[in-house]
Formats: sequence, C-alpha cells, structure tokens
Amino acid sequence: MPSILPEGEVAPADGALPERAVREAGARPFGFYLHVPFCAARCGYCDFNTYTAKELGGGGSQASYAQTAVEEVRLARRVLGELDRPVETVFFGGGTPTLLPAEDLGLMLAAVRDEFGLAPGAEVTTEANPESVDPRYLEELLEAGFTRVSFGMQSASPHVLQILDRTHTPGRALQAVKEATAAGFEHVNLDLIYGTPGESLEDWRTSLESALSADPDHVSAYALIVEDGTQLARRVRRGELPMPDDDDLADKYVLADDLLTSAGLGWYEVSNWARTTDARCRHNELYWRGDTWWGIGPGAHSHVGGVRWWNVKHPTAYADRIASGASPAYAREVLDDETRRVERVLLEIRLRAGLPLDVLDEGGRAAVADAVGDGLLIEAEGRLVLTRRGRLLADAVVRELLP
Repeated sequence: MPSILPEGEVAPADGALPERAVREAGARPFGFYLHVPFCAARCGYCDFNTYTAKELGGGGSQASYAQTAVEEVRLARRVLGELDRPVETVFFGGGTPTLLPAEDLGLMLAAVRDEFGLAPGAEVTTEANPESVDPRYLEELLEAGFTRVSFGMQSASPHVLQILDRTHTPGRALQAVKEATAAGFEHVNLDLIYGTPGESLEDWRTSLESALSADPDHVSAYALIVEDGTQLARRVRRGELPMPDDDDLADKYVLADDLLTSAGLGWYEVSNWARTTDARCRHNELYWRGDTWWGIGPGAHSHVGGVRWWNVKHPTAYADRIASGASPAYAREVLDDETRRVERVLLEIRLRAGLPLDVLDEGGRAAVADAVGDGLLIEAEGRLVLTRRGRLLADAVVRELLP
C-alpha cells in the first residue's frame, strides 16, 4: 500500500538536527513517545498505524520489536548529544503496547532512562486494552517504573462496542481500573468515545456513570470521527450507518462535562478531565504546548526545537532502517516562526490555562471582542480561555482568531 505519510524535505540519513534546534530543546520540557504498532484486532474506526500480524518479518515482529525500538533511543542520544536535560514524560501508545510482555516495555523504558535519565517524578504512561492485562502484568509495569495507565473503555453499551469492533466486554475496563489501583497505580485514565451510530443519550450517560463508578482520576472523552479508509467509513459510505450528528455530539459533550464535573473531575483540555493537577496527562500537555518530544517507532512523529519529522510507516521498513544504522525518518519540516505561532493558537486555545493574548496578530486581537461578546471566550490576566460554549465551537473560535 502506498505511504500516506505527509511529504516534506528529505531527512538526513543520520538524523542530524540543526544546532539551534538542539539548543532550544534544552530549554523546554522533554518527553519520549514509544509507538507499539501491534493490535490483536483492528477496530473499525481506527486509522492509527497498527498491524494485527504477530510476525511481519525480521525486526518488524512483535518478538524483536523492543530491541529495535531501543536502538532508536540510542540513535536519539547520538543525535541529541549536546542535550543535557532529563526526560519528564514517557508515553507508550499504539496499537496496544500491552500486547508485548511487560518485560519488553520495561526494556524500552530502561533505554530511555539509561541514555537520558528520568527527571524526579517523571510521568511514565502506557495505553492498554482492558483485556490485554491482568493483575500480575500491572504489577510488573509498576516494578519497571510505570506510573500511569490508560485503558481504552470507549463505551459501556454492548451494541456500541460492537459497532466500534471493540472486543472487550463492557465490564472489563472497570475491573482493569480496580486491578491497576490495587497494583499500586495512583493515576489511571479511561478513554471514552461518544457519537457512535446507534448510541443514544442514555447509552452515553450509562457509559459515563459506569466509568465514574470505577473511580479513575482522569477521563478522556472524544467525539467519534469517521476517518477515511477505515471500515467504519466504508460502512457509512454504503449507507449501513449514519454519520455522527453535530447536535447529538454537542448534547453528549455537555452531558459529559456535567457528570464529570459533578464527580470532581475538572476539564483542563477540551476533551480531558482530571481529579487533580497531578492527575493530568503531562505528556499530552507537552504536545499541546509545543515542547520537545522524540517519537520512537514506525510512523511516529517527533518535534525538537521547531523541527518536526515522521518515521517510515511499516514495521519491517522501520526495522531495516534501524538495522542499517540509519535514521528511520521518512521526511521532515523545519517550522518557520509563523507556522509555530499558528500552531500555538490551534493547540493552546484548547487548554484551560488559556492562550496568551500576545500570541495573536493584529487581526486575531481584533476578533477577540466579538468572541467574548458571543460568550465563546473569557479574557483574564492577558489570557484567552474558552467558555463551555466556546469548547463546543472551538474550531470556529480558532478560525476567528486566525483570520
């Protein structure tokens, strides 16, 4: 299948970065994302870079994947040779990282620790499908240095899970939260999706109440997006399922915000709620602020000091690059100041901390008064913060602020 990675300038074979990028990275929070591209089955809505085969050949197999990823961590150390800053966040995503043995995830984490060091109190998260872990596995993760686990619950309604092609039973995610808490994890997230065709408002209420009954300290709730090329998109195109309805999505967002807030979880990003500041996903905050991260694995994206690059997609191609001693980067782009400013507006406006007013240009500042008057923004202490109505219309607000 042809690559659908974005095009960009050719990335250096050795992964070298401009000196200024490395210097800037030393002044910003630094994280690692480790992509594990394997899944037991493909969910119908998912367009992530994932593969269901256990053996893809050579270093692309599940069995050899951890060591291949370790070699990219070592490449990162060579490229960032002058960077003397410990890692503040590590995030394992996928795919399903917990399809690999806990020992393999620990091996990859140890490579980051050995090559760069972990900052005191570093956040280390792994995503997990509820059926891919058991109490002993979770204990092994904790022993390896993981501090946070994020379970993909999506829904508590069997018919919604069926539409999404999720394989776990509705109650398994709740049990997994309890197992993680019993193992010693202080921070546990549940991921939910709303707006699936056939999901009623009461179905969504049931999912929210079920999630809260497990007492996670973080909940993410995302509107379903029908991505081109997915099984869900094909079913919608054939008329088997309707497209998500914007009014329905808005009603479900409001319900989520009401129930989660009442349960003591406050929003800190449009789609994320946490019980305390410590419970927030610091790794995702790093993305939203445009800080520094190195993405390990096939298809992973990185950003260091205004240079963004993305790796080759297929695990075998990725492993071949690593085995040859070359960077797995497919292409990259060096962001100019205006692009970085625009990205700040796009991302930071989504945060409860808000967007500094001085990030806007003259046209954007002129649009603020109307947005405030329309009840979409609050201006306080030189920052712009979305109201709840503004969160529902965040994309429209961004268009006004970037005329």
